[in-house]
Amino acid sequence: MRRRAFLTLLGGAAALPLAAHAQQLPLIGFLSVGSQGTEAGLLAAFRQGLSEAGFVEGRNVAIEYRWAEGEYDRLPGLCADLIGRRAAVIAAIGGPSARAALAATTTIPIVYAGAGDPVRGGLVESLNRPGNNLTGVTSLGDDLIPKRLEILRELVPDVFVVAALVNPANASADLQSRDLEKAARALGLKEVPILKASAESDFEPAFAAMNEARAGALLVATDAFLASRAAKLTSLALQHALPAIFGSRAFVAAGGLLSYEASDASRFHQIGAYVARILKGARPADLPVIQPTRFELIVNLKTAKALGLIVPDTLLVAADEVIE
Repeated sequence: MRRRAFLTLLGGAAALPLAAHAQQLPLIGFLSVGSQGTEAGLLAAFRQGLSEAGFVEGRNVAIEYRWAEGEYDRLPGLCADLIGRRAAVIAAIGGPSARAALAATTTIPIVYAGAGDPVRGGLVESLNRPGNNLTGVTSLGDDLIPKRLEILRELVPDVFVVAALVNPANASADLQSRDLEKAARALGLKEVPILKASAESDFEPAFAAMNEARAGALLVATDAFLASRAAKLTSLALQHALPAIFGSRAFVAAGGLLSYEASDASRFHQIGAYVARILKGARPADLPVIQPTRFELIVNLKTAKALGLIVPDTLLVAADEVIE
């Protein structure tokens, strides 16, 4: 046998155990209803949660990422792909991702990050004892609607008609609408026109309806599809001179005025930590759903100036981050 051929054969034989080792790494399926662009900065927190428990991507665990880009109907197929790849655990980002995963498997553990109350939404039996193959972290985003309206009114106290934009494809849309109306009454708002958008083609008609209703401000409900179109929505809000508050920092980073939410970095870190515990043998049914303890107010002063608004000192002092 020639020396070159022998070395090639030897190199191939040496590579076989490495390839076999790579295939044997436990696989985490990362299923997000959002987009890689809006969540890329949070993956470091997710990986940190894993690494603190001894799991490092590419070394002793593999991760397959799937992004639905806000298109909910893609989730079942993406989830089926991860299950076909024999994911040991699925990290489901967003309520729709969690629902798709639950519909697809009752055996593979699921760790989710959601916005609303998972008990109210039918995902778990209780926060302390989830009762099935799903647990995770909730941001209580829907429960923050009254606080967001309160912040918006502090900024524009003379506005008495605040429009709201919700995604009717979101399972929490009806709950969000009821909570909005209740919070608006408590704050003395005359009217909350609730506009719906589940596709980009719905945006222009929705903003036209806001103008017809003479809305003086806007609240965008927590939703992965709407968040995945942050740049478009913030541009429209500025174009229509509507002070707007959002449920995700991604909007403010894209030029939005305000956001108030639970810390996403903390949530993604906790998801990584829970996935690690499950890989070590914990059962989702025994891991309580975690509620946030840290909330963040982000203010974009550049946008406020473009809208001709002066942000009160009380909001600036309360802000966790001010973009200038």
